[in-house]
Amino acid sequence: MATDYDAPRKSEDESESIEALKERVPDKLSGSVDVEDADNPSGFELPGADLSDLELDVVVLPPQEDEFTCMSCFLVKHRSQVDHEGPDGFICRECAA
Repeated sequence: MATDYDAPRKSEDESESIEALKERVPDKLSGSVDVEDADNPSGFELPGADLSDLELDVVVLPPQEDEFTCMSCFLVKHRSQVDHEGPDGFICRECAA
């Protein structure tokens, strides 16, 4: 039996009105703001904000034995990604393609 996917799929159970559906869904445009944002605990950052007083703690690892830096894209990659060695250094497979 062929199925017409463009046909409306109304059934007896789905006869709720739009008003009833709106009552079940919380109003996203209301004025309430969730104060505790788990993804951004320090608050909202605006574009162009002055971040000059912000200190970042970054751990920099020295080059590992099985890594190289591609001289074309300057990404650190595993030795298995070496395509060839150019005049400046190693080139990865992605850049050589």
